[in-house]
Amino acid sequence: VGHHWVAMSATRSLLHRTGLSVWKTFSHLRRSQYSVLFINRNETFNRQYEKRWDWKWWRSSEDDKKRTVNVGGSFVTAILFTRGFTLFKSKKDELPCENYMAEPISGYKALEGQGLEMKFKMEKLCMTIQYKLCRELAAFEPDVEFRVDRWERVEGGGGVSCVVQDGKTFEKAGVNVSVVHGNLPPSAVSQMRSRGKDLPSEKSLPFYALGISCVIHPVNPFVPTLHFNYRYFEVDNGSGDSIWWFGGGTDLTPYYLNESDVVHFHKTLKEACDSSNITLYPKFKKWCDDYFHITHRGERRGVGGIFFDDFEEPSKEKCFDFVSTCANAVIPSYIPLVKQHWNDPYTDANKKWQQLRRGRYVEFNLIYDRGTRFGLLTPGARFESILMSLPLTARWEYMHTPKAETAENDLRVS
Repeated sequence: VGHHWVAMSATRSLLHRTGLSVWKTFSHLRRSQYSVLFINRNETFNRQYEKRWDWKWWRSSEDDKKRTVNVGGSFVTAILFTRGFTLFKSKKDELPCENYMAEPISGYKALEGQGLEMKFKMEKLCMTIQYKLCRELAAFEPDVEFRVDRWERVEGGGGVSCVVQDGKTFEKAGVNVSVVHGNLPPSAVSQMRSRGKDLPSEKSLPFYALGISCVIHPVNPFVPTLHFNYRYFEVDNGSGDSIWWFGGGTDLTPYYLNESDVVHFHKTLKEACDSSNITLYPKFKKWCDDYFHITHRGERRGVGGIFFDDFEEPSKEKCFDFVSTCANAVIPSYIPLVKQHWNDPYTDANKKWQQLRRGRYVEFNLIYDRGTRFGLLTPGARFESILMSLPLTARWEYMHTPKAETAENDLRVS
């Protein structure tokens, strides 16, 4: 829809004949891109046909669509000019990508059915979380569309990168799914050996790695930055057998400390962890605090969250269930904070402080972050996706120190 509302006027009379009415304005449609477009005028009509219809949004590679819809025995033809989205379909016209942002790298069929291999179960989880989160983020950006890139890697695999930038709510938000396989170079194997992995040295090894990663940099300084990453690895140990593990985490980086926001964020993550094992949250919270530490500054990057790696106990299925629960906790932990603060008033001084703190974010990602380092060491790496985590703007000032007894200093010393 988005750009050609006139098409709706042309079909309005036809829709009224079938008991349907347009109930959203053009501007509201664009703000709620994934909402149902039409509703019935009366409850009786609605109850009678609600099971027959399946109005949905889905992505389309075509610019224009024409659909004929069977409504209570009558046929309505609506021409809807779209850019990237088509508005509705009937149940007879199912598309396999309706819950994904693009075709999965392993293909649709590989992710269907029960009893999937773990790598396919994990890919399905990542694609589903990507779709759900992008839908939530798109609701805040009525005038900017996600750029969706499905890319392939010559050495094996590929990914789906979804990025929105220069929006009214998000300066830059990226949600990336990657599925890569091939042979690890000795430098990457050495990095894994340094973490205690029993792998042969100075040897290239077959591997399979996949995961979802996301960083959201907001426009408003009172909305915190979010980062999360959940991943799964399989590596041949050199003798034909493979070792596997999960890793991941979710963390929050505010620019101004709001204690109720922090409590909500941690409470949501704790509940997710506790549903599997009550010992995990305190362990992974401490790990997060220690991991997101900017050593050369002597500062922590944010207010923490959870972080874990080399997760392989008690079983592969139990580990996956835990990762799935944590990944599904991302939206309820963060989106309420965006809703609460995206329209808060702020000053130029607030914005300047936000950009200074973003400088710290950049320093950590480029110097210490394991995911960034692993990605850059992987042959055929897609650098645009790896560096998606960096903000559009950041700031460094020589010997900058916030004044005592200010909100900026409260965050620095907390």
